[in-house]
Amino acid sequence: MERRTFIKTASVAAATTAIAAPALAQAMPEVKWRMTSSFPKSLDTIFGAAEVFAKAVADMTDNKFQVQVFAAGEIVPGLQAMQAVRDGTVEVCHTASYYYVGIDPTFCFGTALPFGLNSRMQNAWQFQNGGMELMNEFYGKHNIHAIPCGNTGCQMGGWFRKEIRTLADLNGLKMRIGGFAGRAMQKLGVVPQQVAGGDIYPALEKGTIDAAEWVGPYDDQKLGFNKVAPYYYYPGWWEGGAMLHNFINTAKWNALPKTYQAIVLNASHHAHNWMQARYDAQNPTALRQLVAAGTQLRPFSLEVLEGCLKAANEVNVETAATNADFKKVLDNTIAFRGEQYLWWQVAEYTFDTFMVRARARG
Repeated sequence: MERRTFIKTASVAAATTAIAAPALAQAMPEVKWRMTSSFPKSLDTIFGAAEVFAKAVADMTDNKFQVQVFAAGEIVPGLQAMQAVRDGTVEVCHTASYYYVGIDPTFCFGTALPFGLNSRMQNAWQFQNGGMELMNEFYGKHNIHAIPCGNTGCQMGGWFRKEIRTLADLNGLKMRIGGFAGRAMQKLGVVPQQVAGGDIYPALEKGTIDAAEWVGPYDDQKLGFNKVAPYYYYPGWWEGGAMLHNFINTAKWNALPKTYQAIVLNASHHAHNWMQARYDAQNPTALRQLVAAGTQLRPFSLEVLEGCLKAANEVNVETAATNADFKKVLDNTIAFRGEQYLWWQVAEYTFDTFMVRARARG
């Protein structure tokens, strides 16, 4: 090739490249969404995941796609976030699926089935074993497309005004407990209360409720529960791996260009990983501080755990008998849980158990 021809060709290619990039950026439409959270701004991790998601969307689109995040109560109350998306009041919300079991108990599986999956099992089920597709088949009936966006890890069993030694100690207890677990607790005499995160402290302080569960040490310390209830129990068997979601209005999701759908998916994944990593990093320090301040840390007794498991299994069977959607997801989840624990008892559980004991020995 002659030098003059080569220079001319290279110049044209360079010019084409220079034009193409801005043209691509200009072709990306400007989109503005509102996102309502089910959580108050004071909870920087569970609320913060929505902000992490929104920033990632903006960064990946050069601010062409903007998501404005609103805390619980700024547009709708925290426990009405899903309905706001379903009805088109907002395009998207960040919430816990199990808040809506009053509409249909099948919503519980998106967050946590009592005595169900831990957080890594939830990820494996949702992302690799068809759980996301199975749940979106259900969510679609409510005008929602859902993407996992956060996990708290295994939660604590909550704050109690009195010690819980036996199943009899649960009888008559008014307890704030979210999701499907309240139905199992009812079988044991508990009076479950559905209270949004920001309203738990005053209810516990005034004696409107006798006990409350929320997430874990980092959030619970921020909310000040240790000031109004001395006993802190574990584990939160109803939330072995509580998953959060972005619920998106189906029409708004379908209207997005494929590129933007991919960006929303990946921004959700980013926030999903960010949330649990932050909880795992912050919970140990918070737990130490709570105990140092006088919190009485207690494990649920074997009697209590076995009684709760029996009650939860009964609720599952009763619900599945009258709800085909619930039965379909329950059967899938239980089968998957069995396979997962086959693996966990071999390597994961054995390793963790040894390391915990080694730490205790110093």
